[in-house]
Amino acid sequence: MSRAAVVEETYLPSRGDELAPIMDFLAAHEAAGRAVPEPRYFLAGARPGDQVELPEEVYLALRKVVDAMRSGLAVSVVPQTTRLTTQQAADLLNVSRPTVVKLLDEGEVPFERAGTHRRVLLADLLDYRERRRESQYEMLARTRDAVDEDNVEQTLEHLKQARKAVASRRAAQE
Repeated sequence: MSRAAVVEETYLPSRGDELAPIMDFLAAHEAAGRAVPEPRYFLAGARPGDQVELPEEVYLALRKVVDAMRSGLAVSVVPQTTRLTTQQAADLLNVSRPTVVKLLDEGEVPFERAGTHRRVLLADLLDYRERRRESQYEMLARTRDAVDEDNVEQTLEHLKQARKAVASRRAAQE
């Protein structure tokens, strides 16, 4: 792997009219591929037959890049190691390092030891992050279902009390 392959790069969006055909092609391909058991993605060159098959992960990354650029956003590509320190894991989860250590010690996220240091596999951390998001969405759905539209003030007071109770439990655990 060349040195350039591991450097963070930021790409500015092109004009929207240049990205629209790519997005249309990707969307049509995705829609047409639903009946196909194993979708396949190719990167084609200028000459007939000049193509290479893309792994699904590359295709999904390309979809995200094109979608972001189409929305007028710049895109940064940041290579990540697959074994993270607790600080790198904390940065990825947007929490403190002690919070990550606590998650590891409680068995929420598997980890390996390298001497006295903990190392977290990126795949395990991403799996935990997805489980956490699903749990948060479930709680939001339950909260929305519990809202009494006839008595919004009382519902808001119940939510404040619930937030205070959760904050108290967290403070007691730390």
